[in-house]
Amino acid sequence: MHAIDLRRRPLALVATAVLAASAVAALGIESSANALADKHQGGSLGVSSQPWGTFDGHAVSLYTLSSGHDMTVKITNFGATVQSIWVPDRSGHATNVALGFSSLSDYTHDFLQQNTGVGWPLPGGSGDTYFGATIGRYANRIANHSFTMQCSSCSNNGATYTLPANNGTNTLHGGDLGWNTMVWTPTTSSGPGFVALTLTLNSPDGDEGFPASMTTSVTYTLTSDNSLKIKYNAKNNEPAGGKATVVNVTNHAYFNLAGEASGPVSDQLLAINANTYSPINTDFIPTAPFTVPVAGTPFDFRSLKPIGQDITNVTKSDGTNGTFNQLVIAHGYDHNWVLNGSGFHLASVAQEPTNGITLWTSTDEPGVQFYSGNFLVGDLTGTGGRLYRQTSGFTLETQHFPDTPHHIGQAGWPSVVLNGGATYNSNTTYKFTTEGRGLHVTF
Repeated sequence: MHAIDLRRRPLALVATAVLAASAVAALGIESSANALADKHQGGSLGVSSQPWGTFDGHAVSLYTLSSGHDMTVKITNFGATVQSIWVPDRSGHATNVALGFSSLSDYTHDFLQQNTGVGWPLPGGSGDTYFGATIGRYANRIANHSFTMQCSSCSNNGATYTLPANNGTNTLHGGDLGWNTMVWTPTTSSGPGFVALTLTLNSPDGDEGFPASMTTSVTYTLTSDNSLKIKYNAKNNEPAGGKATVVNVTNHAYFNLAGEASGPVSDQLLAINANTYSPINTDFIPTAPFTVPVAGTPFDFRSLKPIGQDITNVTKSDGTNGTFNQLVIAHGYDHNWVLNGSGFHLASVAQEPTNGITLWTSTDEPGVQFYSGNFLVGDLTGTGGRLYRQTSGFTLETQHFPDTPHHIGQAGWPSVVLNGGATYNSNTTYKFTTEGRGLHVTF
C-alpha cells in the first residue's frame, strides 16, 4: 500500500513534489506512468494543428500537444477549450479521460444555446455543459445577475452593473456569451521538455455587462512528465484609477479516469485538500454561515474515498441544519471547497483503481468547485460516440469563490477586484500518473 499523509508534510513541499516525477518517488510512490514513458516514449514531444471549421467568420483549429511520454492533449481555440486528454493507463493503453465533442458544431450548439434560446439537441436536455472550456469573465455564479463595484481608488466605485440572467436569476460562467463562446488567437511555442499553446482574447468594456476593457491569455503547457499546466493572465486595460472590474477564470474540464463515456465515476476515488465547504441555497448561491466543516458530512473528502460513497446519503448531516439537504439541492455535489493552505499547492487527488490512472491537481486558487455531472441527462453524444448520463464525469474547477462580487472586502472572501492597469495571474496543473490499487492519501 502506498500511504501519503499530507498533513505531516509542508504543503508547499508537497505541491512541488507532486509536480515532478522524481519527487513523486520521494513521496514513496512508484509512478508507473513514468516507467511506461521510458519504455514506449509515446512519440515525440511536439505540437501540431489541423483546420476545424469556422465560427463567426473566424478560423478555428484543433491543436494536438504531445508530451513524448504517451500523453496527448487536444485543444481548440474556440472557447480555449480542452477537447480530449489521452493518458496511459497501468498497462500502457492510451485512454481519453476528458468528456467532449467530436466536432466544432457540437461545441457551438452546446455553448451558445443560452444565447440563442434553442435547446440542443433537445429542449429540456443537459443544457450548456461547458465541456473543457475556459470560463470568464467570472466563473461560477453571481447572484441576482448584478453586483455593485467597491474599490477605494477606481472611477466606478459604487456603480451597479446588470449582467445576463442565464441561470435562473443568476449570472453563470460569464453570461450568455462568455469567453467559452469566443474564438481566441493562437500562438504555439516549445522548449526543452515542453510544448505550449497560448490563446489570447480581447474583451471590451461592457462585455456581457462587465466593466473595463481586458486582454486575457490562457497558456496550456504540456510537459514531458505528463503535466498539463494552465496559466491565466488577464490585464485590466483601463488606466490606473480608471474602471475596476471583477475576474475569476477557470477551466471546466470533465474527467472520467476510467475513460470518456465508460460509465459513472461513482467508484473513482477522490481526496480534496479542504476542511470546509460552502453550503448553497436553492439558487446555488453560497449562504450563511458560508463555510461549514466537512468533518462528519458527505462532503468530507480529506482522505481518498469513492465519489459515490455518500452522494445519496441524505440522512447524514451536511453540517448546515438547513431546510434543504445540500445533496438534494444540487442533485449531488456542485459546491465550492475552501482549500487549505495558500500559494501553489496540491488541491486534490483522484484515481481510477482498476486502471491506475491518477490525477493530481495543484493550484494557487483559494477554492475548487467539485461537480459530479448531476445534470447530464443522456442527450449528448461524446467523442467516442456514446451518451453522457448523470455522473459520467466530474469537474475540479480551481477558482475564487462563487458570488464573491457580493462580498467584496469581507473577511474570508479573497478579492476578485482587478483595478485599472492591474494584472490577474492564476496557475493550475493537472498531472497524470499511474498508481497501485493501494494508494492512500490523507490531507
